[in-house]
Formats: sequence, structure tokens, C-alpha cells
Amino acid sequence: MKKIFLFSLIIFSTNALAATPWWQQPTVCRLNPSNCYTSMGTGYDSGMWDANANCWGMKLICGEALVNTNNDTFVGRTEIARGTNINSDYDTDILNGDCFGARKTSTDGTRVSVDGRMVRVWCDDILESVNKPVVETIESGQITYDNTQPKCDDLATKNYVAIADGNCYGKYYDSGRYYVQCNGEIPTLIVLNGANYETVNTSYPLTQSDADAIFNRMYENVHQ
Repeated sequence: MKKIFLFSLIIFSTNALAATPWWQQPTVCRLNPSNCYTSMGTGYDSGMWDANANCWGMKLICGEALVNTNNDTFVGRTEIARGTNINSDYDTDILNGDCFGARKTSTDGTRVSVDGRMVRVWCDDILESVNKPVVETIESGQITYDNTQPKCDDLATKNYVAIADGNCYGKYYDSGRYYVQCNGEIPTLIVLNGANYETVNTSYPLTQSDADAIFNRMYENVHQ
């Protein structure tokens, strides 16, 4: 009698497990959704298996945001979090067309990250005019490396001053009305007051002594 009762319990237990869907049975491993993307659209492939994160779905990172390739590449969630082969100058949370990865910028857009340093965005054509290399042309202007930034004297030869002009740097002052004088990296605008003068192959004084001569002539004319 005891054997029959025990056999009946075994049958009952087996039937109870069979009635529970397999994905709800405690012996089956289930994915932790907190480790996965909750929604996917442009820039994702929901059908790719991310083995390291144990999730479906991988993120397409733009080639310029990667260190080891220039091609857009699907990268796993764990690798992105660790920064593996990710260029630190780029934000991989920003969608850039069909892929993720936009250069990090300041709030006003006048500075961007290049080699881990925030550098100025120069208005179009200024870098070429002062013979500085252009690393990249972006929507608001052009950028160069930290060690090739234009100096005050570089800009003054073209009558530019390193101040923001909208969302880029490099404001031009009419050479017929102003002379840009540099004290180290501090520019000073000298108003020419319509002085009549000529210098070789240019319309503004090349040196401080040239500017002093102009002012001396103006002073003498006033006090004659």
C-alpha cells in the first residue's frame, strides 16, 4: 500500500511540472533585461546576438568614433561601456546619421574634443589663411590639433582676433579701420581714425614702430 501511494505522488509531481510553461520553470535560465537595450531603432540591429552581454541587439558605431577601423562596426554593449577601441573624443550615445558617435562639443559648440583636449572651432578658411593644418571640417567650422592652434600674431597678420563669432572663433576687423596689436596672446584693437598712410604690399602697419610712426604723424598734424 505504501508503494502505491509513493508512486501516485511521483505521477502528480510530474504532471504539475508539465503544466508549467518551460520558460517559467525555475530550472531554466532567463535573460536579465536590465543588461539589454530596452528599445532599438536606427543604429541598432535587433537580430544580432551580443554574446558578452547575453542579449539580442547590437549598436552600430561610426567608423570615426573607433580606434582600430574607419568602417562603421557593430559593437557589443559591454565593449562600449568599457570604451574598448572607442575614440574618447566621441560620444557613442549620440546618433550621427545611421550610426552612433559624434565628436564631443562644448554646450555652445565653439569647442570640440581633439586627442582628449577641448580646442576651438575656427570659422571656415581661417586655418588655411594662417597656414595651420585642418584636422576636420565640421558643421560650425574647422578644427586643428592643440599644439597647432593659431597664435595671436598668426591671426593678426590677417586682421583676425581669437574671439567667438557665432559658434566658431575668429572675428575679422577691417584692416582699413583697425590694427590688431598682440601683447603675448592678448590682442588689442587700435582704431586708425582714417589715417592716410601706405606700407609695402599691405594696407596696415607690419610692426609696432610702423604704428607708432602713424600716430606720431597724426599727433603732429593736430598740434601744428
